[in-house]
Amino acid sequence: MIEKPSSDAASFSWLASWRIYLQPASLRMLFLGFAAGLPLLLVLGTLSFRLREAGIDRSTIGYLSWVGLAYAFKWVWAPLVDRMPIPYVTRRLGRRRSWLLLSQCMVTIGLIGMAVSDPRQTLGPIVWCALMVAVGSATQDIALDAFRIESAEPTQQAALAASYQTGYRLAMIWAGAGVLWVAAWVQGDGPAGYVQQAWQSAYLVMAASMAVGLFTVLMSREPVPAELPPARNVKEWLQGALIDPFADFLKRYKWQAVLILSLIAVYRISDVVMGIMANPFYVDMGYTKAEVATVTKVYGVLMTLLGAFVGGVMALRWGVMRILMLGAILSALSNLLFAWLSGHGHDVHALMVVVSADNLSSGIASAAFIAYLSSLTNIQYSATQYALLSSMMLLLPKFIAGFSGDFVNAHGYATFFNATALLGLPVLVLVALAWRFQAKEPIQR
Repeated sequence: MIEKPSSDAASFSWLASWRIYLQPASLRMLFLGFAAGLPLLLVLGTLSFRLREAGIDRSTIGYLSWVGLAYAFKWVWAPLVDRMPIPYVTRRLGRRRSWLLLSQCMVTIGLIGMAVSDPRQTLGPIVWCALMVAVGSATQDIALDAFRIESAEPTQQAALAASYQTGYRLAMIWAGAGVLWVAAWVQGDGPAGYVQQAWQSAYLVMAASMAVGLFTVLMSREPVPAELPPARNVKEWLQGALIDPFADFLKRYKWQAVLILSLIAVYRISDVVMGIMANPFYVDMGYTKAEVATVTKVYGVLMTLLGAFVGGVMALRWGVMRILMLGAILSALSNLLFAWLSGHGHDVHALMVVVSADNLSSGIASAAFIAYLSSLTNIQYSATQYALLSSMMLLLPKFIAGFSGDFVNAHGYATFFNATALLGLPVLVLVALAWRFQAKEPIQR
């Protein structure tokens, strides 16, 4: 699975290791990561805060999180993104950039629709627009992951993953804290609680922010594509686009494919399940928009950035599997701090400590996990295989997260956070097994 760090990698000075983040490929991934990170909270975390403030009950918010299952099923249309050209646009921009541009336009239009929809009147329009954003965002992820994998050698993927995570997390600051700040500024000293005009303005600003991704795509070069043999008929095209990518993965890993897919399916389960109820938890604990924006959406995300950079460098120097195990341990333990906070009461300083630990561990885990997934793909099928692997990461956690509101209603926040920590125990076993049975030879990509 993951090749051990080479002697050349081990001989890097720490300064040389950090300089990789200044290379053009890393800088491109910084801005494209911003475009990828912007939609996620706006259809999940921030939206849950907005809905809770609008008076929507926790159970409904939990079920609406299933909009995020679009990310878990993106492998279904990934072969189209990998192979099918978009008329006229692909000829001008290339295969990866044309799909990036289309998906970013979908996200922008969906965010505008969410802006003008009022959840107090009816949930239908905002849910359909959120689904459009999620599908567009998932499509962007497919094309962007392939763009990243094809833009650099395997040894550089951990650094590109860290740059991607940096842009991603900066976007999460903007989509998490920025949207709350804009809403609070528009609301001003008016009535407390939900104000549609404030949220409408905030979401329109977020839609305009997608221009960062659009501009970067237009200014970037298309990576050198893998050579694809021309299909002589529809059957042959379907064979190459749908069957061969999955068959290739099973052929390369044989029985270990079950272990790999099991690990991927549960690696982020603690974070994903807990995350759906985090914003309702802040609202119910009495934290204001400004407190949540400053502590969880800015300070917390900065800690995630630190974790991503540190995780990327540690993975480069010491190997991905060691950092994968470290991230799994820290992610599970950090959820226990939220259980403590639920009994501690409203305390901004305590919130800072909890959020610091949670986001630092999340950054380390994410950088290692992205590098791990990238190393598993065959570059000939990079979009499809990476989409399959990253979809597996979300399918089970997102499904379970849909019932999180019911669980909190029945058992309370403390029990819920403790339960999400326990969900991380099988992950440790699977990482240990994958580490033990990893292939001795470097991957043939």
